[in-house]
Amino acid sequence: MAQSTLWWLLTGTAVAVELLTGTFYLLMLAIGLAAGALAAHAGASMSVQLVTAGVVGGGAVAAWHVRRRKRPAEPAAGANPDVNMDVGETVQVHAWDADGTATVKYRGANWTVVALEGSVHGTGAHRVREVVGSRLVVEKI
Repeated sequence: MAQSTLWWLLTGTAVAVELLTGTFYLLMLAIGLAAGALAAHAGASMSVQLVTAGVVGGGAVAAWHVRRRKRPAEPAAGANPDVNMDVGETVQVHAWDADGTATVKYRGANWTVVALEGSVHGTGAHRVREVVGSRLVVEKI
C-alpha cells in the first residue's frame, strides 16, 4: 500500500471521528494529514511528510484557537435570547416592594422581578435582560 493511501485513510478517519464528536479541532488536524498525503504524492521522504503534516495541522489548530479567542464570549444561558425566550420581552411593573423586588403578571403567571444592577426602580414598561432561577432581571425602557 502506498504511503499516500495511508495518509488519506488517516485523514478520512479524522474527519469521521470529528463528525461523531463535534469538535472542530480534529478537522484542523485532518487538514494536516491531507498535507502529509500531498507531500507523499510529491515523493517526499517519510520525515518530510511527518513534518509537513505536523506543521500544517498544528498551524491550523493554532489559527483556529486564536480565531475563537478573538470572538466575543457568548452570554450566559439566562441572558441569551437564543436559549431563553423571555430575554428581550417587555413586562409592566406597577409597584416595587421595599426589598427591591416586584411582582408582575407575565405569560399567565406571577413572576418576581428584580432591577438590573444600576437600573432605575421606576414603574411602567421594563425589558427582561436575564432570567435567574425563577426571577426576571429587568431594566427600565
